[in-house]
Amino acid sequence: MNMQALRRLGTAVGLSMVIGSLLRRLTAYDLRDKVVVVTGGSRGLGLVLARQLVARGAKVAICARDRDELERARAELAEGGGRVIALPSDITDRAQIDRLIDDVTRELGPIDVLINNAGVIQVGPMSLMTVRDYERAMATHFWGPLHLMLAAIPGMVERAQGRIVNITSIGGKLPVPHLLPYTASKFALVGLSEGMRTELAKDHVYVTTVVPGLMRTGSPMHASLKGNHYAEYAWFAIADSSHLTSMQAERAARQILGAMTRGKPEVVLSIQAKLATKLYALAPALVQRVLGLVDRLLPKLGSLAAKTGEGGSPSSILTRASDRAALRNNEL
Repeated sequence: MNMQALRRLGTAVGLSMVIGSLLRRLTAYDLRDKVVVVTGGSRGLGLVLARQLVARGAKVAICARDRDELERARAELAEGGGRVIALPSDITDRAQIDRLIDDVTRELGPIDVLINNAGVIQVGPMSLMTVRDYERAMATHFWGPLHLMLAAIPGMVERAQGRIVNITSIGGKLPVPHLLPYTASKFALVGLSEGMRTELAKDHVYVTTVVPGLMRTGSPMHASLKGNHYAEYAWFAIADSSHLTSMQAERAARQILGAMTRGKPEVVLSIQAKLATKLYALAPALVQRVLGLVDRLLPKLGSLAAKTGEGGSPSSILTRASDRAALRNNEL
């Protein structure tokens, strides 16, 4: 490469850096006094996000179905002087969504940021999953976020500013065995989120798709388990607790808010999730074969095939990190 070509390359690189810097400044977002709605904000990642939002000066509305959990979360968040309201709401109910948006607007003001975080998870073999399991997952991970976005977007577009964050999953990028309803619904949410991004950017409303791997939030406590209850909980809780396969929820929340305030289209959380998504994009057939082998190692039906229930089997040293996170993040 001659000197002239090198100079051109250097100019192009410098120009791209300047343009990138300008774009970051144009899309930068100060959360102070912004009205933020966090679904599933009473526990787990939603509560961790709410804590960090309050610390940044945002006015936060958390919603969830459990009134007692909500009140505990609200009391904690308000202790530091934050402006917080807690609104019981089931996002699978369209009427409750409309009520939620109206209540937030009346009490805090127009919604600036919507974080679709609420989730359910069913763990177990595909043969035991029912149509109702798929419907529940889609209602929570697709239809709920869609209806919330459709309710919040008009005001954001009118004011020519806004942020939407959709918490999807590594299960929305590649097929994770024994999580089929969850995976299918998260694939749908990824597509919805990316499509919303492309059409709303012109209106200065920026949608960020968050793709987490496992996080130490304590969420296995609330997983719906099918098949061999104890074995299904064990593999899920151990994977969720291990520092080799999961990341700290507080670190994840910082990255999520950082991506949102910069207007990034996507953030993949954890090194493991980044490697998995890149490998799946390059060699999907290979990854599917590997996941097929993983499926063979997961719990068999055995004599407990009909048993269904929530998580919360006896803890062990292998689940200690997840157990501590559950206590810290209102999961118990």
